[in-house]
Amino acid sequence: MTLSAGSHPALVLNADFRPLSYYPLSLWPWHEAIKAVFLDRVNVISEYERTVHSPRHEIRLPSVISLKEFIPRARQPAFTRFNVFLRDHFTCQYCGKRFPSTDLTFDHVVPRSRGGQTTWENVVTACAPCNLRKGNKMPERSGIHPRTRPRKPTAHQLQEAGRAFPPNYLHDSWRDFLYWDAVLDPE
Repeated sequence: MTLSAGSHPALVLNADFRPLSYYPLSLWPWHEAIKAVFLDRVNVISEYERTVHSPRHEIRLPSVISLKEFIPRARQPAFTRFNVFLRDHFTCQYCGKRFPSTDLTFDHVVPRSRGGQTTWENVVTACAPCNLRKGNKMPERSGIHPRTRPRKPTAHQLQEAGRAFPPNYLHDSWRDFLYWDAVLDPE
């Protein structure tokens, strides 16, 4: 049976055993994880039952790996459309409804035509109907105000926001590493 590139991904942890990122979840295809194992760049923490063979080796596919060298997180998050959506939890800042990213846009609170800049402090997530309704008017004139004041998030805040959006698939061996600092319910 052949393995597809997308099957059996490995969760990639930094050297401190935290995921490199939560959203998108830091995953490597199985063949990249195997390559990193043979190059001695990672430690295998957990494995799938599935094995792969070469003429000389048989190896179980890693399900969780940790980097041997720590990679520091970026101190300042990049200003991207996706990161604005993530900061705002994929929620229109005008109507308060959550949307898939394909149905979102961003809006300049102070329109560019009125001197507004494309910065963390002036851009919010908006659905198309709200963005169209606000148009190029100032919030006072349009009567539409953002629910939260736009601000520049820290890398930690974006990571925390990403944790709120778990992926569709979580292998059992990943759970201990994704939510290790979550508050547990006493039994």
